[in-house]
Amino acid sequence: MAEQNVTRYRIGYALEPKKVQSFIQSSLIIHAKNRGIDLVPIDLSKPLIDQGPFHCIIHKLYGPEWRKQLEELSSRNPDVTVVDPLDAIDRLHNRMSMLQVVNELKVSLQTEISFGIPKQIFVENPASFYDFIETEGLKFPIIAKPLVADGSANSHQMALVFSKEGLKGLNPPIILQEFVNHGGVIFKVYVAGEHVKLVKRKSLPDISEETLGTSENLLSFSQISNLTAQDQSDESVARLIEEAEMPPLSFVTEIAYGLKQALKLHLFNFDVIRDSRVGNRYLVIDINYFPGYAKLPSYETILTDFFHDIVQRRTNLDDHLSA
Repeated sequence: MAEQNVTRYRIGYALEPKKVQSFIQSSLIIHAKNRGIDLVPIDLSKPLIDQGPFHCIIHKLYGPEWRKQLEELSSRNPDVTVVDPLDAIDRLHNRMSMLQVVNELKVSLQTEISFGIPKQIFVENPASFYDFIETEGLKFPIIAKPLVADGSANSHQMALVFSKEGLKGLNPPIILQEFVNHGGVIFKVYVAGEHVKLVKRKSLPDISEETLGTSENLLSFSQISNLTAQDQSDESVARLIEEAEMPPLSFVTEIAYGLKQALKLHLFNFDVIRDSRVGNRYLVIDINYFPGYAKLPSYETILTDFFHDIVQRRTNLDDHLSA
């Protein structure tokens, strides 16, 4: 029996070697291939314009040279969908502009649920630490984060500041964000186009008034994780996560779609915590481009569905324009 002619789509991927290893797994390649999608590595040693043809390109690379190559490709081949535009990705590299978009969202929520972001300030001059904190009403403990969030080792150097004395150990420019007790559980929302997946993970433990008075002035996140590991067994952490109630999926999905539209991005995730002071208030604390999807159960299905959506939308548009 003769094989039917099946339209195949080529999706090129341009990723750092570490990302290729974690994301482009054989299970994803096979799953995509069974849906008529071929994942094709882009050779970074050759001009992008000389490779292909591609129906879509996914990437997580930066820099002026890569930007130039993407612009040239889009200019000569406007039918190729690029996921995602560099200008849109750049917004997530700044931790102040990253979260401002959350406050700009226009979504219709259930009346008993609210959302927002923690109080945060940007400080350039260490001499202005105290003034900013008092003006904005920030209370200790405070999370200190580098302004730049580009995935580098330095961008992950975060700390928890317990007192004014601890501020002396920080190196501006820096973001100071209020720490909100949230039950030691964080909700991670993964977005791939129209597909939204919600999972829960271990987070920093709650900090009591008693702990605040006896803690160090400044602790890195790694130090906190080590201390927590000593105080909590794996079983107790697993039970804590298991018992944590998920936020309503409809609520999370509406936020996801709002962020997707506002950020003009297809591939991202955002971290949400439930404010322990107000049980029905959720705070978005971080947004990341092209996160570790492979950590999700059945990530192959989610990503392949997304790939299919992208190429199918392009095909339908081309058919419409040629009709």
